[in-house]
Amino acid sequence: MTNTPPRAHPHSLAARERRRGDARAMGIDEAFIATMVDHFYTAVRADAVLGPIFEPRIDDWPRHLGQMNRFWQSILLSAGNFSGNPMVKHLAIPGLDEADFQRWLMLFYATLDDIAPSPEAARHIGAKARMIAESLLTGIWVHRDHDQALSRKVELPHV
Repeated sequence: MTNTPPRAHPHSLAARERRRGDARAMGIDEAFIATMVDHFYTAVRADAVLGPIFEPRIDDWPRHLGQMNRFWQSILLSAGNFSGNPMVKHLAIPGLDEADFQRWLMLFYATLDDIAPSPEAARHIGAKARMIAESLLTGIWVHRDHDQALSRKVELPHV
């Protein structure tokens, strides 16, 4: 018996190719993603709020940047080359809260304002970043803070 991966359905493959084509039409490609990740994490490391959160947790920045490149390639280009569990990583950070995610998004949006290849790309990527931040924050509220009723409403800034 062989361990061959399951084949993707032709409709799934076509949808993935459409998403890649749409991203590339906006100027989003691997080179742009690498630049975006480098610029963004340079800003994060220099930031008075986020720098102290990241610095003690990341001992190999080149490895982390490679992982973030794969993450964003998977999000923006449907690359499928990311493996990891961002939720678990964020749950492990004591005190991480909505203000930290707001700051993260503001730095992310500023990065996009500086380097996005088009306004459409900035809106598209910014919307993905906001969705990710909302998902992580909601997961923290449910799993760490045990807010099963989700009595709080996520109020993160838009692009």
